[in-house]
Amino acid sequence: MPTILIAECKQESSSFNPLRSQYADFQIRQGDAVLALHAGVRSEVAGACSVFRADPDIRLIPTYSARSITSGGPVAAGAFERIACEFLDALRAAPPVDAVYFALHGAMEAEQEPDTEGYLLEQARAILGPRIPFVASLDLHGICTDRMLTQLDGLAIYHTYPHVDFFETGARAARVLLRILQGGRPVTAAVTIPALVRGDELITATGLLGSVVIREAEAIEASPGGLTAGIFIGNPFTDVPGLCSRTVVTTDGDRRRAEAEAIRLAEGFWKVRERLQAPLTPLNEAVRIAAETSGTVILTDAADATSSGAPGDSNAILRALQSRGYTKRALMPLVDPPAVQAAFAAGIGRRIETAVGGAIDPRRYTPLTITAQVRMLSDGRFRSESHGDTWNAGPTAVLESDGYTLVVCTRAVSLYDRSLFLAHGQDPAHFDAVVVKSPHCQERFFKAWAARVVNVDAPGATSANLKSLGHTRCMRPIFPLDPHVEFRPAARIFARA
Repeated sequence: MPTILIAECKQESSSFNPLRSQYADFQIRQGDAVLALHAGVRSEVAGACSVFRADPDIRLIPTYSARSITSGGPVAAGAFERIACEFLDALRAAPPVDAVYFALHGAMEAEQEPDTEGYLLEQARAILGPRIPFVASLDLHGICTDRMLTQLDGLAIYHTYPHVDFFETGARAARVLLRILQGGRPVTAAVTIPALVRGDELITATGLLGSVVIREAEAIEASPGGLTAGIFIGNPFTDVPGLCSRTVVTTDGDRRRAEAEAIRLAEGFWKVRERLQAPLTPLNEAVRIAAETSGTVILTDAADATSSGAPGDSNAILRALQSRGYTKRALMPLVDPPAVQAAFAAGIGRRIETAVGGAIDPRRYTPLTITAQVRMLSDGRFRSESHGDTWNAGPTAVLESDGYTLVVCTRAVSLYDRSLFLAHGQDPAHFDAVVVKSPHCQERFFKAWAARVVNVDAPGATSANLKSLGHTRCMRPIFPLDPHVEFRPAARIFARA
């Protein structure tokens, strides 16, 4: 009876977010509670388990899960030390196993450990030994380091952005692991590409990334001997030494093919790199467009995208709307604990004067004083419409100030769908302007019905204007941070005995 251990540790970090992530920012589960956490949701672990459970001879050993409530700043040193200790202690306490499935992200950074996934895999290997196959599922925004690939026998990478294949990626990782247990001989080729990209052409259903890389990767995986293929485009906001883009191809024993395919994918990506950048609209121009457009205008504030690691406290678009005299109805999210406290102290229906914005990142945002009516108060717990997870924004208040409606949270949650708005009685379709703090959402959430979508050039920890961020640790030279970047594709081979 094959015995498979399951462990999970996931967060996407932004080095440019001044707020450090803490232990309390993670959902922690151990033992059977790990599987219970994923029951009924379309997560990677759920997808992997669906494959494993199809074989009645497989025994699952769930050990530990640490899942960030949303992306955030680098994990504080003490918090990561605690999570790592619990993660590794759970592996030590597990019975003997035949293989391990890890659900990871790839772009998690801790204060004193820039490659947290590499560290955890390295330590896990020291505990479980060199003969146990390791397979991981990873986000295509992950940063794939040599340290990680040295410990992994196989992996599966998301093939979609916006991400809708969590479940399917876990299932692909599980099938790779079963193939290894059946005698497969995985060999992995990885090609490092000195490029960081951010833009609409990364939408895999319609953009260049899908046609140039993802469809080709899927074809490799569907072919005889092709175990896994894909690309890590990295998270441009995780400024760590390993940050870059990277194609990865794993075949069943065919080193030459793995190398050739990884290089082919990388060359295709490099040829279109210039087109994989986001055109941005200046703030004042964005407000003008919103004022002159009939129907709902989506003002995309990707610079403060909490799902990319930003703190969520930007008031830049609110300030621009006010200063330009925008008089239509506008809806926007904001993270501001003091404003929420003021609303709770006053109560529903009362008017308050409070500062909003800049509560976490005052270097970028100056607090803006508004007079508002408290329309709703909640505990901030609600279900995601994307995959059914329970999200927790902490105490949350809905404030109305003239025509502006602010859904103000105590803590950041992912904003790549409408969940926060709908859970607090606000239908985006009923507003003239909606601030969406995510670079891309599933089309049905906003784009399919909005009159116009405007990508706003606002300040923030996750700005698509990558040159504005101030990278100091990633590999250099790298496109687009540096001019005249050269690329000579070469594959590095990873194959465990």
